[in-house]
Amino acid sequence: LSVGVQSFDDGLLKKMDRYDKYGSGAEIAGRLRQTLGRFGTLNADMIFNFPTQTSAMLDRDLDTLLEIGIDQVTWYPLMVSDSTRQKVMEILGRVDDRQEERFYHQIVGRLVPAYRFSSAWCFSRKQAMIDEYIVDYDEYAGLGSGSIGYLSGTCYANTFDIQGYIAQLDRGELPLAASRIFSVRDQLRYDFLMKLFGTRLNTVALRKKYEGRFLRLLWPDLLAFSLVGALCWRAPDIVLTKRGRYAWVVLMREFFTAVNNFRDYCRGQMPR
Repeated sequence: LSVGVQSFDDGLLKKMDRYDKYGSGAEIAGRLRQTLGRFGTLNADMIFNFPTQTSAMLDRDLDTLLEIGIDQVTWYPLMVSDSTRQKVMEILGRVDDRQEERFYHQIVGRLVPAYRFSSAWCFSRKQAMIDEYIVDYDEYAGLGSGSIGYLSGTCYANTFDIQGYIAQLDRGELPLAASRIFSVRDQLRYDFLMKLFGTRLNTVALRKKYEGRFLRLLWPDLLAFSLVGALCWRAPDIVLTKRGRYAWVVLMREFFTAVNNFRDYCRGQMPR
């Protein structure tokens, strides 16, 4: 079970309009305590790098989760799409990316080694499912209006127009709003990004998948990330270093922000 908490700080919950809807930080923590043990994994979704968040506020969130003994924590950096940037600034303030790295290392320093990395921003006490299917599955089908899928090297997005989606299915058509065929190099880079988000990449599996073209096509990327100290070699895997884990947090933040911008664009194309 994954629970969207974001923060236990009452001030932040009020700014996000969550306090009246879901209760205070203490009430949410109490519900998590009551739920712990009823599911194979209880995950708390948290956010760091709110504009008004301080190191002390983050420590209090960490104290609460450690006291509860939550099974798993997924701690996302604040992601702001182009369409919501102005609203976020009005409600929460200006986002400062400079404190993001400091907050991330603060989280890691408190959670590890009691928790292990399931991904660059997911921490688990035990072997558990993570909330990011893109790490565990090379391909995934997007079913439903507005969903995004990746199959056979093609990324596609279904229309956000629900009535149009139903009508196209009834006619036996694929209800696509957009699609893009990835080159082999782009497919490799996608796998490189997603697999290393899970903190390690098995080179044997990737060589087999791409019939030996892995190093030939990806050596510039491998060299660049190795030179900045983001990667290390633990045969047969390429593994993220401490510096690399934060680099992947930034890369995935930008990836998901771009996805949200694309979704906003698709919604804007809907008939009115």
